[in-house]
Amino acid sequence: MELSRASGIILHPTSLPGPYGIGRLGDEAFRFVDFLAGAGQKVWQILPLGPTGYGNSPYSAFSAFAGNPLLICPERLVAVGDLPAEALDAPGAGDGEADFDFAHRLQERLLPLAAGRFSEDAASERRAAFEDFCSRQGSWLDDYALFRALRAHFDEKAWNRWPDDIRRRREGALAHWRQELAEEIHVQRYAQFAFFEQWSALRAYANDRGIRILGDLPIFVAFDSADVWANTHRFHLDEEGRPTLVAGVPPDYFSKTGQRWGNPLYRWQEMAKDRFAWWRSRFRLNLQLTDMVRIDHFRGFVACWAIPAEEKTAVHGSWQKGPGASFFSEVAAELGRMPVVAEDLGIITDEVEFLRDRFAFPGMKVLQFAFDSGPSNPYLPHNLPRHCLLYTGTHDNDTTLGWWQKLDPSIRTEVSAYLGSKHPDMPADLIRLALASVADLAVFPLQDILKLDSRGRMNTPGQARGNWTWRFRSGDLDEEIQRDLAEKVRIYGR
Repeated sequence: MELSRASGIILHPTSLPGPYGIGRLGDEAFRFVDFLAGAGQKVWQILPLGPTGYGNSPYSAFSAFAGNPLLICPERLVAVGDLPAEALDAPGAGDGEADFDFAHRLQERLLPLAAGRFSEDAASERRAAFEDFCSRQGSWLDDYALFRALRAHFDEKAWNRWPDDIRRRREGALAHWRQELAEEIHVQRYAQFAFFEQWSALRAYANDRGIRILGDLPIFVAFDSADVWANTHRFHLDEEGRPTLVAGVPPDYFSKTGQRWGNPLYRWQEMAKDRFAWWRSRFRLNLQLTDMVRIDHFRGFVACWAIPAEEKTAVHGSWQKGPGASFFSEVAAELGRMPVVAEDLGIITDEVEFLRDRFAFPGMKVLQFAFDSGPSNPYLPHNLPRHCLLYTGTHDNDTTLGWWQKLDPSIRTEVSAYLGSKHPDMPADLIRLALASVADLAVFPLQDILKLDSRGRMNTPGQARGNWTWRFRSGDLDEEIQRDLAEKVRIYGR
């Protein structure tokens, strides 16, 4: 993938301000694009856009294809005539931390109302657009809409706890439930239409202002998802639909027991039989939604840590070979040039680097990881290749100010020496270091631009609760911040 010298900001749409519990695809999102353009930024990096499940993690979605209905802006539904204006009279949640419960309650009230009004009153052009959207999506939309309708009907139980005939997708059961739950299925299909309509408008606006969207594609999918329910033969499951092998990472310096993520592992040999058709569809859709896509846990395409499902930790796992170059060759044969970023952080083997470089995927470097092992550390700016993305930190790191405040004194000394300052100004000095580097793309969490401490952290890996709730407030992004960032971009030729 070719990159030009530029910089960008990480901000998930749920972190936008606004009155509806979480950020939406409304006016606040368009104003953020205006801020990016005025600040000389060329990239807006987001997290996965899928419909979130337990814990509200964008990395654990009910579908690898669907959009998150919580992001749909109610005001824009009013603007297109799908909602009456009085439907929004209820007081909103306001700015502050994300309130996913409020957002769920609101959409559970508004989306059925909008879907019903759409069915009754939508203009013929919009009805035609809806039918065209549904026909172009293929099987994933039908599977997802039925999955969500069934899940609601069965008290939000995971699909492997449904009655046997629908769990196994018997034809008679599928036909019965499609008829029985037709109204809820329509709501789910309408919600996807509305999401894609609003997201496409936002992306087009960003592109018109010179901003490219960098999306995020997790390698694994959630067990409790339409993807696994509709494709059980593609995953390591037993006869009852339970996972037999799950994903994670082995024990290391940071964890004596490793990390047990719990995602079911793919049967790569089975997927290869149809030239990875499910994956090709997934890439195709993601690259319709965004201009570039980051592959989370890229190393899993070479080998992933396979843990027997009955194990409570990741200690007793083994490496399972991935599809490697044959996979990306098949994707490239259909899609051509792949604007892909490889998340290659952590302990990476020569085989992973070879696969990344064979397809010219830029990798990731993080400055917070650069100062703990001397001048040969590959994340230090003097060791960087040009073809990479350099971050102060990512959504999984503490904010740079929070990191600095907690940093071991010996490493603080190393940072200060590298920066040539006894009293570094954090996070400004680390941002400047990234901008001055040779890396094609320098990227910063918005929290670093706002100089926030650990209270602005988005996610703490391994912590089940309390993540994904950070939002900035209306008025945080003033003209002074915009001018300062634009001037730094000018100085460093980005």
